[in-house]
Amino acid sequence: MHAVILAAGEGTRMRPLSGSLPKPMLPVSDRPLVAHTASAAVEAGADELVFVIGYEADTVREYFGDSYRGVPVEYAVQEEQLGTAHAVEQALEYVEGDFVVLNGDDLYDTAAVDSLFSHTPSLGAYTVSDPRPYGVFSLDGDRVTDVVEKPDDPPSDRVNVGAYHFPAEATAWFDDVEMSERGEYEITDVVERLVAERDVRAVNVERWLGVGRPWELLEANEWKLAELDGRIEGEVHADAELEGRVVVEEGATVRSGVVIEGPALIREGATVGPNAYVRGATLVDEGAKVGHAVEVKNSVLSPGATIGHLSYVGDSVLGRDVNFGAGTKVANLRHDDDDVKFTVKGERTSTERRKFGVVAGDGVKTGINSSLSPGLRLNAGATTRPGETVDRDR
Repeated sequence: MHAVILAAGEGTRMRPLSGSLPKPMLPVSDRPLVAHTASAAVEAGADELVFVIGYEADTVREYFGDSYRGVPVEYAVQEEQLGTAHAVEQALEYVEGDFVVLNGDDLYDTAAVDSLFSHTPSLGAYTVSDPRPYGVFSLDGDRVTDVVEKPDDPPSDRVNVGAYHFPAEATAWFDDVEMSERGEYEITDVVERLVAERDVRAVNVERWLGVGRPWELLEANEWKLAELDGRIEGEVHADAELEGRVVVEEGATVRSGVVIEGPALIREGATVGPNAYVRGATLVDEGAKVGHAVEVKNSVLSPGATIGHLSYVGDSVLGRDVNFGAGTKVANLRHDDDDVKFTVKGERTSTERRKFGVVAGDGVKTGINSSLSPGLRLNAGATTRPGETVDRDR
């Protein structure tokens, strides 16, 4: 069984975090986002993984190499991102027989992926409160009878989440897909043909998350960090207090006076403290540093990120090699208690989160005693002056 994993997109809605790193390779707990999908496919019985790559393709190649968890890996290059059907078509030269297709920037519960592999043909179906923005399935029991894209009057609350088990004959159907009005070749055309010609099972997806925007990366880490089993392999000072699910990897250092309330992951080469407080679902990635008297709450610190002493960072995502100067304070709550908004593709968009801090692209540097407003976007390489209050994106 081949598993085709789509990982070619640039992820413009994830900017500034995807400025030089493909969205599927952003950190989620102890591995990149796409590696969670790959692991689920391996556990479900995939004999070979085929990654469709494009934007910053070498990053994916370098991580997975020629095999992943004992399963051979192939790479299909999508030079232009012309839609999901076009992406799958690039991988078909490596595919024999039935095959599974999964989105590399989505998280699925592992039981659903296992069930998807066990039934041919089948489609992942997830229950949502408002199905109108999705492709929605019409169902007869657990059989899919129709797929309707973004209907005003949805036929059900079960939606398409980009998880497909196609029969072998479907490999020929991708050649017949015509370009849509959006200028893309859509995999939904193949799905509609599949439903019309075969009995297709709807596989129940208990938990799913499409990770397309920075606050969804926080949510992904909240999910996956909570699944970790606590363990201490690195150096933890006797005066430090670790509560709940906390992982300190070999080569990590937790200094005196530190309090960590899990779920939290302190990765190899990272340092915390002294006298720091880490709480909520927090990832301190490889080589990241949390300084003296710093509080970090429910945040992601990418590799090499540093938070200088006497700082507060809450509900935020820091890119690689970010350096927050001493005394930097992140505000993560609006005074009117409304949901925090964030700029996505030039438009202020609700995060649907009451608390959300800042998103800092790679290499951002703040001057000492900087104050950063909720929902602030700092593009890669941006700087702030000492003592500056920043309430506009830069």
